[in-house]
Amino acid sequence: MFETLHKATLDKIFVLMAEFAADSRSNKIDLGVGVYKDDKNNTPIMSAVKKAEQRILDAAKTKTYKGVVGNKEFSAAIVELALGGVVDASRIRTVNGAGGTGALMILMQVLGRARPGGKIYISDPSWPNHWPLAENAGLVPVTYPYFDPKTRSVDFPAMLKVLDTLTGDDIVLLHGCCHNPTGANLTPAQWDQVVESLKRTGAFPLVDLAYLGFGDGLEPDAYGVRKVVSSLPESMVAFSASKNFGLYRERAGVAIAIAKDSATSDVVSSQMQNVIRGSISQTPDHGAEIVRIILEDGELRGEWEAELNQMRERMKRLRVKLSDAIRRKSNSKDFDFIAEHSGMFSLLGLPAETVQKLKVEDAVYMINDSRINVAGIPEDRVDELADFLIAAAG
Repeated sequence: MFETLHKATLDKIFVLMAEFAADSRSNKIDLGVGVYKDDKNNTPIMSAVKKAEQRILDAAKTKTYKGVVGNKEFSAAIVELALGGVVDASRIRTVNGAGGTGALMILMQVLGRARPGGKIYISDPSWPNHWPLAENAGLVPVTYPYFDPKTRSVDFPAMLKVLDTLTGDDIVLLHGCCHNPTGANLTPAQWDQVVESLKRTGAFPLVDLAYLGFGDGLEPDAYGVRKVVSSLPESMVAFSASKNFGLYRERAGVAIAIAKDSATSDVVSSQMQNVIRGSISQTPDHGAEIVRIILEDGELRGEWEAELNQMRERMKRLRVKLSDAIRRKSNSKDFDFIAEHSGMFSLLGLPAETVQKLKVEDAVYMINDSRINVAGIPEDRVDELADFLIAAAG
């Protein structure tokens, strides 16, 4: 049976994780995997999450199924958090996804059924998993320009030029905020222009909202997704609670579909449920219930928002510290963009051989495209890391 198979290519992030774990050097620095880390290099459980979990433990009486659509109250709370009431509820349908990736899978599968072999435009660069998710759904992924490696900023004219050529059969995948892997994000004015382009062409927007609250705050980070869903007759949003609630292994996400009217929304909902039933049958609930409890309880929500603010401000502080240290030591502005970008990631623009050199010689681990997890920067070793990067960049 298995003689027809070939070894699949392993995800480079998980390969890097294994290499880091096997490295015995005590001075190693992990800038690879995209999880938040505190000043002790731990990925903590948020205090509001612990309290919500205790409530679940105390009150739980069953582990029976929630149904194919999942935790409806969790979905409703996420719709309110992300969309803020800008779309009539009669046009919105939701199902739980196994994390943001699961939500994307469900939405792309539905889009693949709606447009078999249709093109989905993905930013260049983008999160690597976007590509196989699209292909597995029967869509044809192609890229649109996004990041200019020379200016370390969004090449918006090039992006818009391509978006303006699309048709009503095309799908556009947009990062709602905190672009992965670059950290370079659209301004509100640019979001407005993207929406106007989508209005003209009729292209369908799919928004990946994986880092709400990690950029400039919950409300500012929601500008783009709210502009899209409130301005266009049809759209989809994949929400992840992995980062902003620290629920990585709990796989809590929501697939949100918005159609032109309630009847069409029901059709889309039936398709989303069909995808779930024919794949994983039911979605996980533990993480979903944690988020529901937090968002429906004023005290816990305030505690969560305060901790989220601390996480975001820490990442901003680390950006500034590293950027300042490199400028001070090299008398160069080449890495000032680190402080100018936002979110968890920055793309340093280093060649693969330099990334390999940093790993082998300095025990500094990052993805081979030179994406770094800003939260992984050890604050007490910023100057040392700056020295490594300056020397490696040559």
